Amino acid sequence: MTAPPAGFADGVLHLTGRLTEASNTTLYGHVATPRGDLPCVYKPVRGERPLWDFPNGSLAGREVAAYLVAEAAGWPLVPPTVLRDGPLGPGSCQLWVADADAPPVGFVPADEVPGDWLPVLAARDEDGRPYVLAHADDPALATLAVFDVLVNNADRKGGHVLRGADGHLVGVDHGLCFHREDKLRTVLWGWAGRPLPARVRADLRRLATALTGPLAAALAAHLRPAEIAALAARTAALEGSGVFPPPPVDRTAIPWPPM
Repeated sequence: MTAPPAGFADGVLHLTGRLTEASNTTLYGHVATPRGDLPCVYKPVRGERPLWDFPNGSLAGREVAAYLVAEAAGWPLVPPTVLRDGPLGPGSCQLWVADADAPPVGFVPADEVPGDWLPVLAARDEDGRPYVLAHADDPALATLAVFDVLVNNADRKGGHVLRGADGHLVGVDHGLCFHREDKLRTVLWGWAGRPLPARVRADLRRLATALTGPLAAALAAHLRPAEIAALAARTAALEGSGVFPPPPVDRTAIPWPPM
Protein backbone atom coordinates (compact mmCIF):
# COMPACT_ATOMS: atom_id res chain seq x y z
CA MET A 1 0.00 0.00 0.00
CA THR A 2 1.16 3.55 -0.67
CA ALA A 3 -0.02 5.60 2.29
CA PRO A 4 0.66 9.35 2.26
CA PRO A 5 4.06 10.09 3.84
CA ALA A 6 4.05 11.33 7.42
CA GLY A 7 3.57 15.09 7.45
CA PHE A 8 2.28 15.26 3.89
CA ALA A 9 -1.20 16.35 5.01
CA ASP A 10 -0.08 19.05 7.44
CA GLY A 11 3.52 20.04 6.68
CA VAL A 12 4.20 23.51 5.33
CA LEU A 13 3.32 23.67 1.62
CA HIS A 14 5.54 25.93 -0.48
CA LEU A 15 4.52 26.79 -4.05
CA THR A 16 7.17 27.06 -6.76
CA GLY A 17 5.30 27.00 -10.08
CA ARG A 18 2.13 26.44 -12.07
CA LEU A 19 1.19 23.82 -14.64
CA THR A 20 -0.19 26.20 -17.24
CA GLU A 21 -1.75 23.60 -19.56
CA ALA A 22 -4.27 22.46 -16.94
CA SER A 23 -7.84 23.75 -17.25
CA ASN A 24 -8.10 24.31 -13.48
CA THR A 25 -5.55 25.96 -11.21
CA THR A 26 -2.80 23.35 -10.82
CA LEU A 27 0.27 24.33 -8.84
CA TYR A 28 3.63 22.68 -8.30
CA GLY A 29 5.40 22.88 -4.96
CA HIS A 30 6.83 20.89 -2.09
CA VAL A 31 5.71 19.87 1.38
CA ALA A 32 8.08 19.98 4.35
CA THR A 33 7.93 16.54 6.03
CA PRO A 34 10.11 14.54 8.42
CA ARG A 35 11.47 12.81 5.30
CA GLY A 36 12.47 16.15 3.82
CA ASP A 37 10.78 18.27 1.19
CA LEU A 38 8.48 16.19 -1.01
CA PRO A 39 7.37 17.48 -4.45
CA CYS A 40 3.64 17.76 -4.94
CA VAL A 41 0.78 18.97 -7.11
CA TYR A 42 -1.69 21.21 -5.29
CA LYS A 43 -5.14 21.93 -6.76
CA PRO A 44 -7.03 24.48 -4.66
CA VAL A 45 -10.82 24.30 -4.62
CA ARG A 46 -11.02 28.02 -5.32
CA GLY A 47 -9.24 27.44 -8.64
CA GLU A 48 -11.77 24.92 -9.97
CA ARG A 49 -13.62 26.02 -13.08
CA PRO A 50 -17.42 25.57 -12.72
CA LEU A 51 -18.83 22.66 -14.76
CA TRP A 52 -22.40 21.99 -15.80
CA ASP A 53 -22.37 18.32 -14.79
CA PHE A 54 -20.19 18.16 -11.65
CA PRO A 55 -21.01 19.97 -8.39
CA ASN A 56 -19.00 23.15 -7.85
CA GLY A 57 -16.04 22.79 -5.53
CA SER A 58 -16.06 18.97 -5.62
CA LEU A 59 -13.11 18.13 -7.87
CA ALA A 60 -10.44 18.13 -5.15
CA GLY A 61 -12.45 15.67 -3.10
CA ARG A 62 -12.85 13.44 -6.14
CA GLU A 63 -9.07 13.35 -6.53
CA VAL A 64 -8.82 12.05 -2.97
CA ALA A 65 -11.68 9.58 -3.49
CA ALA A 66 -9.89 8.09 -6.51
CA TYR A 67 -6.81 7.48 -4.37
CA LEU A 68 -8.92 5.83 -1.64
CA VAL A 69 -10.61 3.48 -4.13
CA ALA A 70 -7.33 2.45 -5.75
CA GLU A 71 -5.82 1.73 -2.35
CA ALA A 72 -8.83 -0.31 -1.22
CA ALA A 73 -8.61 -2.40 -4.39
CA GLY A 74 -4.91 -3.04 -3.80
CA TRP A 75 -3.89 -1.14 -6.92
CA PRO A 76 -1.00 1.32 -6.35
CA LEU A 77 -2.05 3.26 -9.44
CA VAL A 78 -2.81 6.68 -7.92
CA PRO A 79 -0.08 8.66 -6.13
CA PRO A 80 -0.78 9.43 -2.47
CA THR A 81 -3.39 12.20 -2.39
CA VAL A 82 -4.83 14.15 0.53
CA LEU A 83 -7.26 17.00 1.07
CA ARG A 84 -5.46 19.72 3.00
CA ASP A 85 -5.08 23.42 3.50
CA GLY A 86 -2.59 25.36 1.41
CA PRO A 87 -1.59 28.89 0.42
CA LEU A 88 -4.83 29.25 -1.61
CA GLY A 89 -7.06 27.43 0.84
CA PRO A 90 -8.32 23.83 0.89
CA GLY A 91 -7.43 21.62 -2.06
CA SER A 92 -6.09 18.28 -3.14
CA CYS A 93 -2.38 17.64 -2.70
CA GLN A 94 -0.81 14.74 -4.59
CA LEU A 95 2.71 13.41 -4.46
CA TRP A 96 4.49 14.43 -7.65
CA VAL A 97 5.53 11.67 -10.06
CA ALA A 98 8.09 12.59 -12.70
CA ASP A 99 7.29 11.01 -16.06
CA ALA A 100 10.76 9.68 -16.80
CA ASP A 101 10.08 6.84 -19.22
CA ALA A 102 8.56 6.45 -22.67
CA PRO A 103 4.78 6.93 -22.34
CA PRO A 104 2.70 3.73 -22.72
CA VAL A 105 0.01 5.61 -24.71
CA GLY A 106 0.33 7.75 -27.82
CA PHE A 107 -0.19 8.44 -31.50
CA VAL A 108 2.22 6.42 -33.65
CA PRO A 109 2.58 6.10 -37.44
CA ALA A 110 0.18 3.46 -38.71
CA ASP A 111 3.01 1.29 -40.02
CA GLU A 112 5.06 1.58 -36.82
CA VAL A 113 2.64 0.37 -34.13
CA PRO A 114 4.68 -1.88 -31.79
CA GLY A 115 3.70 -5.52 -31.87
CA ASP A 116 2.83 -5.49 -28.17
CA TRP A 117 0.55 -2.41 -28.42
CA LEU A 118 -3.23 -2.36 -28.92
CA PRO A 119 -4.84 0.02 -31.45
CA VAL A 120 -7.71 2.25 -30.33
CA LEU A 121 -8.35 4.90 -32.98
CA ALA A 122 -7.23 5.68 -36.53
CA ALA A 123 -6.18 9.25 -37.29
CA ARG A 124 -4.26 11.39 -39.77
CA ASP A 125 -1.87 14.28 -39.24
CA GLU A 126 -2.03 17.68 -40.94
CA ASP A 127 -0.41 16.24 -44.07
CA GLY A 128 -2.77 13.29 -44.30
CA ARG A 129 -0.31 10.69 -43.04
CA PRO A 130 -2.06 7.82 -41.20
CA TYR A 131 -1.51 7.46 -37.48
CA VAL A 132 -2.98 5.20 -34.80
CA LEU A 133 -3.84 6.04 -31.22
CA ALA A 134 -2.63 2.97 -29.35
CA HIS A 135 -1.38 1.82 -25.97
CA ALA A 136 0.81 -0.90 -24.52
CA ASP A 137 -0.68 -4.30 -23.72
CA ASP A 138 0.60 -3.93 -20.17
CA PRO A 139 -0.96 -5.60 -17.08
CA ALA A 140 -0.68 -2.47 -14.95
CA LEU A 141 -2.24 -0.38 -17.71
CA ALA A 142 -5.06 -2.92 -18.05
CA THR A 143 -5.73 -2.60 -14.32
CA LEU A 144 -5.82 1.17 -14.73
CA ALA A 145 -8.43 0.69 -17.46
CA VAL A 146 -10.54 -1.32 -14.99
CA PHE A 147 -10.06 1.38 -12.37
CA ASP A 148 -11.34 4.00 -14.83
CA VAL A 149 -14.49 1.96 -15.43
CA LEU A 150 -15.14 1.75 -11.69
CA VAL A 151 -14.60 5.44 -10.94
CA ASN A 152 -16.39 6.44 -14.16
CA ASN A 153 -13.45 8.54 -15.34
CA ALA A 154 -14.71 11.14 -17.79
CA ASP A 155 -11.25 12.33 -18.84
CA ARG A 156 -8.57 9.62 -19.15
CA LYS A 157 -6.22 11.30 -21.60
CA GLY A 158 -2.95 9.66 -22.61
CA GLY A 159 -1.03 12.41 -20.86
CA HIS A 160 -2.65 11.39 -17.56
CA VAL A 161 -0.77 8.07 -17.63
CA LEU A 162 2.77 8.31 -16.28
CA ARG A 163 5.61 5.86 -15.87
CA GLY A 164 8.27 6.93 -13.40
CA ALA A 165 11.99 6.33 -13.45
CA ASP A 166 11.47 3.07 -11.53
CA GLY A 167 9.05 1.80 -14.19
CA HIS A 168 6.01 2.10 -11.92
CA LEU A 169 2.87 3.18 -13.77
CA VAL A 170 0.34 5.61 -12.29
CA GLY A 171 -2.68 7.58 -13.39
CA VAL A 172 -3.25 11.21 -12.40
CA ASP A 173 -5.91 13.91 -12.77
CA HIS A 174 -9.06 12.28 -11.37
CA GLY A 175 -11.22 15.32 -10.69
CA LEU A 176 -13.81 14.29 -13.30
CA CYS A 177 -14.72 10.94 -11.76
CA PHE A 178 -17.55 9.31 -9.80
CA HIS A 179 -20.51 10.89 -11.61
CA ARG A 180 -23.62 8.78 -11.06
CA GLU A 181 -24.41 8.88 -14.81
CA ASP A 182 -22.25 7.06 -17.37
CA LYS A 183 -19.44 9.44 -18.29
CA LEU A 184 -16.52 7.10 -19.11
CA ARG A 185 -14.21 8.66 -21.69
CA THR A 186 -10.80 7.09 -22.03
CA VAL A 187 -8.01 6.23 -24.46
CA LEU A 188 -7.64 2.77 -22.87
CA TRP A 189 -10.14 0.81 -24.98
CA GLY A 190 -7.69 -1.76 -26.35
CA TRP A 191 -8.94 -4.60 -24.15
CA ALA A 192 -12.65 -4.09 -24.90
CA GLY A 193 -14.47 -7.43 -24.87
CA ARG A 194 -11.54 -9.37 -23.40
CA PRO A 195 -11.90 -11.35 -20.15
CA LEU A 196 -10.75 -9.63 -16.99
CA PRO A 197 -7.67 -11.20 -15.37
CA ALA A 198 -8.62 -13.55 -12.51
CA ARG A 199 -6.56 -11.43 -10.11
CA VAL A 200 -8.54 -8.33 -11.04
CA ARG A 201 -11.87 -10.09 -10.46
CA ALA A 202 -10.67 -11.10 -7.00
CA ASP A 203 -9.70 -7.49 -6.33
CA LEU A 204 -13.17 -6.37 -7.40
CA ARG A 205 -14.77 -8.75 -4.90
CA ARG A 206 -12.58 -7.32 -2.16
CA LEU A 207 -13.48 -3.80 -3.18
CA ALA A 208 -17.20 -4.63 -3.15
CA THR A 209 -16.84 -5.78 0.44
CA ALA A 210 -14.93 -2.63 1.40
CA LEU A 211 -17.72 -0.52 -0.08
CA THR A 212 -20.10 -1.92 2.54
CA GLY A 213 -17.88 -0.74 5.41
CA PRO A 214 -15.03 1.65 6.16
CA LEU A 215 -14.35 2.65 2.54
CA ALA A 216 -17.91 3.92 2.11
CA ALA A 217 -17.51 5.99 5.26
CA ALA A 218 -14.24 7.48 4.03
CA LEU A 219 -15.72 8.28 0.61
CA ALA A 220 -18.71 9.99 2.22
CA ALA A 221 -16.45 12.93 3.05
CA HIS A 222 -15.87 13.52 -0.67
CA LEU A 223 -18.80 12.06 -2.65
CA ARG A 224 -22.58 12.14 -2.55
CA PRO A 225 -24.45 9.01 -1.37
CA ALA A 226 -25.82 8.38 -4.86
CA GLU A 227 -22.30 8.51 -6.28
CA ILE A 228 -21.05 5.95 -3.76
CA ALA A 229 -24.02 3.72 -4.57
CA ALA A 230 -23.25 4.03 -8.30
CA LEU A 231 -19.62 3.07 -7.63
CA ALA A 232 -20.77 -0.04 -5.76
CA ALA A 233 -23.14 -0.93 -8.62
CA ARG A 234 -20.38 -0.55 -11.22
CA THR A 235 -18.05 -2.71 -9.14
CA ALA A 236 -20.62 -5.49 -8.86
CA ALA A 237 -21.58 -5.28 -12.53
CA LEU A 238 -18.00 -5.41 -13.76
CA GLU A 239 -17.09 -8.35 -11.54
CA GLY A 240 -20.25 -10.12 -12.63
CA SER A 241 -19.64 -9.61 -16.35
CA GLY A 242 -16.00 -10.66 -16.14
CA VAL A 243 -15.01 -8.71 -19.26
CA PHE A 244 -13.67 -5.29 -20.20
CA PRO A 245 -16.68 -3.27 -21.40
CA PRO A 246 -16.97 -2.04 -25.00
CA PRO A 247 -16.98 1.67 -25.87
CA PRO A 248 -20.42 3.31 -25.77
CA VAL A 249 -22.16 3.93 -29.09
CA ASP A 250 -24.50 6.70 -27.91
CA ARG A 251 -21.88 9.26 -26.82
CA THR A 252 -18.23 10.21 -27.23
CA ALA A 253 -16.00 7.45 -25.88
CA ILE A 254 -12.64 9.25 -26.09
CA PRO A 255 -11.75 12.57 -24.42
CA TRP A 256 -10.65 15.54 -26.49
CA PRO A 257 -7.85 16.06 -26.97
CA PRO A 258 -6.86 12.41 -26.46
CA MET A 259 -3.34 13.33 -25.42
